[in-house]
Amino acid sequence: MSLVKKFATVASGTLMSRALGFGREMLMAAALGTGPVADAFNAAFQFPNTFRRLFAEGAFNAAFVPLFAKEIEQHGNEGAKRFSEEVFGVLFSALLALTIAMELAMPLIVRYLVAPGFADIPGKFETTVRLATIMFPYLICMSLGAMMAGMLNSLRRYFAAAIAPAFLNIILIGVLAYAWYHGLDAHDVGFGLSWGVLAAGIVQLAIVWIAVRNAGISIGFRRPKMTPNVKRLLILALPAAITGGITQINQLIGTAIASAQNSAVSSLAYADRIYQLPLGVVGVAVAIVLLPELSRALKSGNLIEAANLQNRSVEFTLFMTLPAAAALWVMSEPIVRLVYERGAFAANHSTPIVASILAIFGLGLPAFVLIKAFTPGYFAREDTRTPMIFAAISVGVNVATALTLFPSMGAPGIAVASAVAGWVNALMLLAMLIRRGHWGRDIPLLRRIPRLVLSAVIMAVALYFAERHFATQIGPGSPLVVKATTVLALVAGGAALYFIAAFGTGGADFGMIRRNVKRGSKAPPITGQSPDP
Repeated sequence: MSLVKKFATVASGTLMSRALGFGREMLMAAALGTGPVADAFNAAFQFPNTFRRLFAEGAFNAAFVPLFAKEIEQHGNEGAKRFSEEVFGVLFSALLALTIAMELAMPLIVRYLVAPGFADIPGKFETTVRLATIMFPYLICMSLGAMMAGMLNSLRRYFAAAIAPAFLNIILIGVLAYAWYHGLDAHDVGFGLSWGVLAAGIVQLAIVWIAVRNAGISIGFRRPKMTPNVKRLLILALPAAITGGITQINQLIGTAIASAQNSAVSSLAYADRIYQLPLGVVGVAVAIVLLPELSRALKSGNLIEAANLQNRSVEFTLFMTLPAAAALWVMSEPIVRLVYERGAFAANHSTPIVASILAIFGLGLPAFVLIKAFTPGYFAREDTRTPMIFAAISVGVNVATALTLFPSMGAPGIAVASAVAGWVNALMLLAMLIRRGHWGRDIPLLRRIPRLVLSAVIMAVALYFAERHFATQIGPGSPLVVKATTVLALVAGGAALYFIAAFGTGGADFGMIRRNVKRGSKAPPITGQSPDP
C-alpha cells in the first residue's frame, strides 16, 4: 500500500470523526452558545483530553510504536504479545492510581490549574468540578485504547483506530438530540454530555480491543513489573508525551488564561473544532502513518527510503494545508456564521470573536501539521529528548505571548500565542534535522514550496473579492439554504482555483501524484498479518 493510500485510509476515518464533530458543535452551539455551561463543559473536558494526548496518543505513538515494531521483527507475534501485556499491566495500574488521585483533588485542580478564573463565579466553579469528575475516567479508556491503536498501526491496520474516535461524536450528538427533543435546560445538557463522554470512552476502547484480537494478538493482564522493555518505554515516553501533546499543553494553558473572561473558553473551543478538521485529516494521518513506516525504514538501514518518506510527507502536508490555512484566514466569518450562528449562539457577539480566533488559528495550521511531519524523524530514531526541549521552549513562548496579549486582545490573543508557538516549534524541529543530516536536501520539494504558497495566495485574493461580492448571500439575515450554498460554492471554487494554480505554476504535477499513489512500501510484510483492505 502506498504512502498516500495509507494517509487516505487514516484520513477517511478521521474525516468522518471531524465531520460528525462539526455536527456535534453545531448542536452544542445552538443549545449552549458561549454561556457559562458551555465554558464549564469545555474547560472540564479539556482536562482529561489533555492528559489523554500527553500520556496516551503522544507518548505511545512516539515511544511504543518503534519498540513494538522492533519486538515484531526480532521475536514475532509472541514477543510483541508479551511486550504488550507487560506494558498493559503497568499502564492500567498507573492510570487507575492517577484517576483516583485526580478525582479526590478535582476541586483544587480546577481552582488552580484548569480554570482559575471560574473560582469567584458562583455556580460556574462547582459545575466545572462536577463535570470534570464525571469525565476524568475517560482518560483510562482512551489511554489503553491509544496503546492498542499503536499496536494496530504497527501491524498496518489503520482503519479501526482511525474510526473509533467518531463514536465520541456519535454519542454526544445522540445526547444533544435527546436534550432538544425533551427540551432540557443548559444545566442538564452539560451533565448529559459529560456522561456521554464517559460512555464514548468505553465504546472506543472496545472497538480497538476487538480489532487487536482480530489482528491475532490477545492481551492478558500481567502483574505490573518494571521489565527492561517497560523501563525503556518509560524513558522514551515521558519526553515523547510532552512533545506529542504540545498543542494540547498550549490549549490547556490558553484555557486557564481564558477562564478570566466570560465566553472566552467556549469561543476558543468552537474555533478549535473547525480548524481541527484539516489538522486532523492531514496532520494526524501523516503522524500516524509516517512513524511506523519511518521506523521500519531506519531499522532496515534503508536511509534513502527514510529520507524519501520524510520529504513526501512534507510535500503532501503543504499541498493540502496551505489552501486550508488561506481559506480559514479569509473566510472565517462566513464559515462560523454558517456552522454555529443559531439558537443561543449570538450573531452580534459570538460570531465575530470566534471568527477572529479561527482566522488566527488558520495562520498556525501549516505549522501544527508540519510538527506532526517532523517529529517522527526524531521518534523513529528513539530520540524523544530533543523534541521535548523544543516543546518546552514553545510552551514558554506561548505563555509569555498569551499573558502579554490577553489583556488587550482577549481570546484572539491566546490564538496568536498558539500560532506563534507552533511556528517556533516547527522551525526548531526542521533546523535540527537539517543540522544532524537527517533531512536530505530535496530539490523538487524546495522548488514546489514557494509555488504552492503563491497558489494559496492567489486563491485567498480571489476568495476575498468573491466574499465581498456575495456579502448579502452570506450575511446574517440570509436564509440557511442560500448561505450554505454560497459558502460551499465559494469553498469549491477556491479549491478549484488553487489546484489549477498549483499545477499551472509547477507547485504540483501529475508525476508527483502518480509516484506517491503508486509507490508501495518497501518494508517486508509482517508474518501472519495483512495490511488493511
